[in-house]
Amino acid sequence: MKQRVLSSSSEYLVSGHAKTFLSTAGSQKAIDPAKLDQLSQQLARDGYVILESVVPVEQIERIENELRGLLPANGGRNDFEGVKTQRLYGVIAKTFACNPLIEDPLVLGLLDRVLAPNYLLSQLQAINILPGESAQPLHYDDAFYPIERPRPPFGAATIIAMTDFTANNGATVVIPGSHTWGQRSPTEQECAQAIPVIMPKGSMVLFLGTLWHSGGANSSDSPRLAVTAQYCAPWARQQENFSLSVPLERARQCSEHIQRMLGYSIHPPFMGMVDGMHPRRLLEVKSGADCSEV
Repeated sequence: MKQRVLSSSSEYLVSGHAKTFLSTAGSQKAIDPAKLDQLSQQLARDGYVILESVVPVEQIERIENELRGLLPANGGRNDFEGVKTQRLYGVIAKTFACNPLIEDPLVLGLLDRVLAPNYLLSQLQAINILPGESAQPLHYDDAFYPIERPRPPFGAATIIAMTDFTANNGATVVIPGSHTWGQRSPTEQECAQAIPVIMPKGSMVLFLGTLWHSGGANSSDSPRLAVTAQYCAPWARQQENFSLSVPLERARQCSEHIQRMLGYSIHPPFMGMVDGMHPRRLLEVKSGADCSEV
């Protein structure tokens, strides 16, 4: 008798193996494939793409007002966090205001082209770079996965501008094309070729986890506020331990897309299970869902 083999993650998504909780991967609002093709080509070429004015200013201002009331009083603990940079961690435990930014259909559509199905949210934070802050050290985000470059990215990130990003207020700085480099650091000349991501509030930059970048220096007289959402491959460990940082009652109030990306999901065939069953059952206890099958 011939054995059946699942050939890919995408086949798993429609296979019925997750019988009680089918994956919602790829089920977000559809985006014009031609637009996704164009942006994906730019992302593959440069390592980043600017999505200009994708969030309405009114929505940005509501989120900004919510975040400013939650930011810590003090700056970061080192030059990487930024000693004059306020960072809000554990965002979902404190506010749902940023949730729509995490699951924006255009973002998810692009991530579907970069990462395997059932990719995860790796971390979410708000970053407020205050006047007088120096430039952050250049780095690439998925460097903590110890696999030698060049290689495909194991993650990707968005940085959403809550205020205008300008050349002198701490706009994210990128080195175009550096996502393809091997296992090396940028030279002095390459560092000098880094460019600021200038964009109006409500815009976002999406970049690959292998792209060299940093927060810029803020020599202006105003803070630069942003939200960043980082995503990772479905088999990779997340930076933020959402199972501990987001209480179950908060996770239950999130959309199915965000629940999936927090880790209430399965990577084929059973990575992420709890007691041999699908982790979504932990969110469905109160509704009396049938949890007898993965």
